[in-house]
Amino acid sequence: MAKIYHDEDADLGVLKGKTIAIIGYGSQGHAQAQNLQDSGLDVVAADVPGSRAWKRAEADGVRVATAAEAAKEADMIQILLPDEIHPIVYRKDIEPYLEEGNALGFSHGFNIHFSQIIPPENVDVYMVAPKGPGDLVRRTYVEGIGTPCLVAIQQDFSGIAFEKAMAYARGIGGTRAGVLETTFEEETETDLFGEQVDLCGGVTELIKASFETLLMAGYQPEIAYFETCHELKLIVDLIHEGGLLRMWENVSNTAEYGGLTRGDRIINEQSREAMAEILDDIRTGKFAREWILEGQAGLPVKRALEREESEHPIEIVGKELRAMMPWLKKE
Repeated sequence: MAKIYHDEDADLGVLKGKTIAIIGYGSQGHAQAQNLQDSGLDVVAADVPGSRAWKRAEADGVRVATAAEAAKEADMIQILLPDEIHPIVYRKDIEPYLEEGNALGFSHGFNIHFSQIIPPENVDVYMVAPKGPGDLVRRTYVEGIGTPCLVAIQQDFSGIAFEKAMAYARGIGGTRAGVLETTFEEETETDLFGEQVDLCGGVTELIKASFETLLMAGYQPEIAYFETCHELKLIVDLIHEGGLLRMWENVSNTAEYGGLTRGDRIINEQSREAMAEILDDIRTGKFAREWILEGQAGLPVKRALEREESEHPIEIVGKELRAMMPWLKKE
């Protein structure tokens, strides 16, 4: 079992007197910057001058500068940009200003693990990865709860890289909930696997396939939407709150028996073989090479697939049905 670190394992004083640059004031950036600042640390955010993110930082009371300006000033630089933009901004606005003893931080290991960013040997390289979106990271900090985080050290030039990372995790509220130690390799590969196999890729294909099966059998699309998509949140919430057993305990006996006796006909040996193939693509770097080339080409495949997804019948009927439920978050 992994060791879980808490507040008593992290000394915020390690970062006192140091300037922390948050490169990218987006989902994670706004949360981490505000939390660090509220923890009494010196923070400068970086984004595009005049952009919505820049104006948001100003409205939030966070000092903001260009990426180059922030990197020049900072002792710790946390890069919180989309993966495909990391290397461009790093080479142009960060690498020229890195000084011996600086710390370079990430919240996802992709570009370090797949060598799209190769830091100099005289800086620390660490990761603090909250296990939740930025709005949750901010909200739980304000509530005094915190969001669990992962921590990893890739390069320990100073000899106290772990202490710096743990102090950073405490600054954003992670040690209140708990911090687990991992590696850049493990975080990157498991994160990609989860996204592709079940959290994003697998679940959307399962929803569409079950919806299409009911439509082809002659059932109304509205009924099919409710049964295959809308109610999924109820199930996921139960699992999220108390694991698989809590879910089974809270559905009907009929649903439990049907699910337990039929589920492995959907996720079967062929499915598991496909999962193993996807994991192999990730571990060998095949997916990384594909995604890097896609980013360099301007994301044409991603945009085409997004357009195709938006035209699927489940999206059309779903939009109409969600309009009947004003309590849902507006699109």
